[in-house]
Amino acid sequence: MYVVTNRIDVKKGFAAKMASKFTQGGKIEELSGFKRIEVWQIDEDLDYDQMYVNTWWESEDDFNAWLSSDAFKEAHSNKGKQQEESPVIGNKIVKAHVLSSLN
Repeated sequence: MYVVTNRIDVKKGFAAKMASKFTQGGKIEELSGFKRIEVWQIDEDLDYDQMYVNTWWESEDDFNAWLSSDAFKEAHSNKGKQQEESPVIGNKIVKAHVLSSLN
């Protein structure tokens, strides 16, 4: 299993508004090795919201195939989206191989 987390800092009050954009589904669900997406809002007393957008994949190769797919390009394009100031302050991508788990 391979997990990729996009840790995103956004302006205060925007995490809950943005969460559904990551979990609305789409072509990503049809990709080989895709398991699920979860969006977390981190409990910290900060001047901004912290979101973790977590995607689970069967393998690193499956994740890399997503990065080069038309589905990725479509999900990250601004085509047809209203242009407004982004609430995103910054982000960091964290990638991890799951070595052990308990269900």
